Amino acid sequence: MQDWGQGPTGEDLEKKVIEIKDHLKNKYGPQKGILPTLIVVLLVILAGYSSFYEVDTEETGVVLRFGEFSSYSEPGLHFKMPFGIDQVYLVQTGRVLKEEFGYRTVQPGVRSTYSDRGFEEESLTLTGDLNVSDVEWIVQFQVADPYKFIFNIKDPVGTIRDICEAMVRKAIGNANVTQVLTTERAQLASDIEQNLQETLNQYDIGVRIVTVKFQDVTPPDPVKDAFNEVNESEQQKESLIFQAREQFNREVPKARGEAKKALQEAQGYAVERINKARGETDRFLALLTEYKKAPEVTRRRIHLETLEEILPRLDEAYIIDPQGGSLLPLLPLRKATEGGLK
Repeated sequence: MQDWGQGPTGEDLEKKVIEIKDHLKNKYGPQKGILPTLIVVLLVILAGYSSFYEVDTEETGVVLRFGEFSSYSEPGLHFKMPFGIDQVYLVQTGRVLKEEFGYRTVQPGVRSTYSDRGFEEESLTLTGDLNVSDVEWIVQFQVADPYKFIFNIKDPVGTIRDICEAMVRKAIGNANVTQVLTTERAQLASDIEQNLQETLNQYDIGVRIVTVKFQDVTPPDPVKDAFNEVNESEQQKESLIFQAREQFNREVPKARGEAKKALQEAQGYAVERINKARGETDRFLALLTEYKKAPEVTRRRIHLETLEEILPRLDEAYIIDPQGGSLLPLLPLRKATEGGLK
């Protein structure tokens, strides 16, 4: 049972008074007139001693009068009814409390020291794929309702420990060893925190969970080397995946840009060819219209325009009179001239 800092009760004071009374009676005898006076003085002193109590800055006092809840006390010096009429229980409501699993803090401080000896039963858990893992975690909580925290459950801290241990084993039992040791520890802790708070709300224990955090999750010593090799392989895999993604992000946008450029060039070429074809079509239709108006003149004009375009490209031209004779005497003239020039 946790000690809540309760003050002296009526039974304790009564026993103390009887002891002092017997002592004085034995010392001074029953005939002495000073005995009643001493008893009265003693009662006054005990009443004054049991009428005041102090509440620390991080505490809240729960005051019971004749065993029934009366009020809460804020930090400071307070008065209460003596001789056990008022009973005060002090609860740390201004401090975040912590429970450790799988290890204990040996010496807190700037460089705290820890020990996990003798806590293997708390830390060893079985994952969903039948692997054993060594899990150390903490639960931080704060007392939200001191009256419920004291009186609704006999052992609130033990209840929190039992429920949290059950929640952690359930969560790890539903996950595989990879999730527990590497990737999803934070998510598991968040789910455990939420489920633990919901369960404690059902118990109406007056506690607010601050955090559930895994301190250290490792494989057992006999298989630690094998798990380290697996972790190294996972890291290498992640590194290769990262490199592949980097290569992908570099090459794919480049290929997409080149494809887009080729597509735009093809579209431009198509537009150019279409426009050119339409221009040729319009030109032909215009010539056709003129040809229909004056066929002979248009034919001759087209013939002359074609000759103006072709003749400048020729090295030599032969103009033959239809009324003339054979061409044979004239054909070798060029060769003879070329020979004479040589």
